[in-house]
Amino acid sequence: MVITGTSSGIGAESARAALRAGDRVVATGRNLDKMSNALRGVASDRLAVVQLDVADAIQAKAAVDKAIEAFGRIDVLVNNAGYSLLGNFEELTTAEIDGLISTNLYGVVHVLRAVLPVMRKQRSGQIINVSSLAGIIGFKHCGAYSAAKFAVEGLSQSVAQEVAQFGITVTAVAPGFFRTDLLDDQNAKYGSSTIDDYAAEGSAKAMWSGYNGKQQGDPAKLGEALVKIAGMDNPPKQFLAGRDAVTATRAALEARLEEIRAFEDLSNSTDGSF
Repeated sequence: MVITGTSSGIGAESARAALRAGDRVVATGRNLDKMSNALRGVASDRLAVVQLDVADAIQAKAAVDKAIEAFGRIDVLVNNAGYSLLGNFEELTTAEIDGLISTNLYGVVHVLRAVLPVMRKQRSGQIINVSSLAGIIGFKHCGAYSAAKFAVEGLSQSVAQEVAQFGITVTAVAPGFFRTDLLDDQNAKYGSSTIDDYAAEGSAKAMWSGYNGKQQGDPAKLGEALVKIAGMDNPPKQFLAGRDAVTATRAALEARLEEIRAFEDLSNSTDGSF
């Protein structure tokens, strides 16, 4: 199992869960020291730690080569690496958005491109792309983050149809609010500019930082769930992690269906005749 973003949170707990289950794990991340700390106490000849910045396509290919060198094959890929960028869309700079997209979307793209040839040759493999509830439902201050995660959802569903013929499955995992470092002051990024018209409602940091450490979801339990999914012959195409994700997604889908019905006549009126 190759896992990206194992320096903390879901990535680290997934690696721990996989090792407990007897799997071989290639744990990757940008900071080797942070990964070593996160995985302290789980040293094993079934664990390889590899430096990887997923935003770099060359590093992604090199990391996959090291995984093959270590264990000979790749049966499961967990694309987990990412960070949050929060703020009103107008207050985010193009450079800030580009940086987020480079990691949260193109990071998935680069690692997928590196791993898929290996899995095609094997004629088997399982890909788990960690998205977000924000990739299903838009949230205030999450325009850029949601854009990247919505893209991961769409990419996952499309690629799944292309690679099924090779015995490869793809699951998009949408966690709700989990007690990870995503909103920690050292990790969360906020828009660097401000616009007076938005000031009355308060800052994005004031709204979101208060959730840090209080989220309902347990990363260790999600890690165990991902290992269970990795062992399934017929894994789900989309997995909602957390009661909050299930509740919010169900409500959003029901509202969307209601809107489809409300405007169905207008939708049908756009068909042409031949």
